[in-house]
Amino acid sequence: MGGDDSAPVSESQYQGKSLARIQAVPWLIVILLMALTAWLGWRAFFYQEEGDPVGSAMLAFEKQNSLTVFSSRFEVVAESVNTTSLGPINLAESRQAAIIPATIEYRLDLSTIDRDRFNWDAGDETLDITLPALKISKPNLDEAQQKTFTEGVWVSRGASENLSRENSRQAEVKAAAFAKNPQVLAMARSAAKEAVRQNLTIPLQIAGYGDVTVNVRFDGEKVQK
Repeated sequence: MGGDDSAPVSESQYQGKSLARIQAVPWLIVILLMALTAWLGWRAFFYQEEGDPVGSAMLAFEKQNSLTVFSSRFEVVAESVNTTSLGPINLAESRQAAIIPATIEYRLDLSTIDRDRFNWDAGDETLDITLPALKISKPNLDEAQQKTFTEGVWVSRGASENLSRENSRQAEVKAAAFAKNPQVLAMARSAAKEAVRQNLTIPLQIAGYGDVTVNVRFDGEKVQK
């Protein structure tokens, strides 16, 4: 007659096994936490995921369609003459000179800067970027702060308006010409390069690319290493 050879498990033995399992759970949690900590440390200090520095650089420009890099405020001198005549006879002549403050802004159109304008050298950790030409704003004349000097025995209201209108026209033309002065343009380009360099260097460092060198130039210029 067959029988079960296994010995019955006593209550004390069953409780001992259960207690052993319960005591093993905290140690298992500790081991898992140690493994997770080791993996995170390895990933932080030894693992370097291949990224896209150009994409990170473009992301820095994503929310800015236009960047004002330089603003120049200066004074423009304009002078005009108005003659009141009756047929061939000049009845009166008036002259007005005006000193008008003007402001010009130089902007960079970031929407035109695509991936083709970037070049990343992974070996040297260098990012080259080529900028488009700066956009020069229309002169903003602060006519409320202008100083005027008027000459004439008698200046009618119409003559005064003509003089003021002509001075404003001259001031705008002169301010636009001054904005293209080579020295002023050089300062604006220098400010643009520095602004772009700062706008790219910090985000790239935060993204984990370390001490990145950012070289900035405009179309037609050589890269300054």
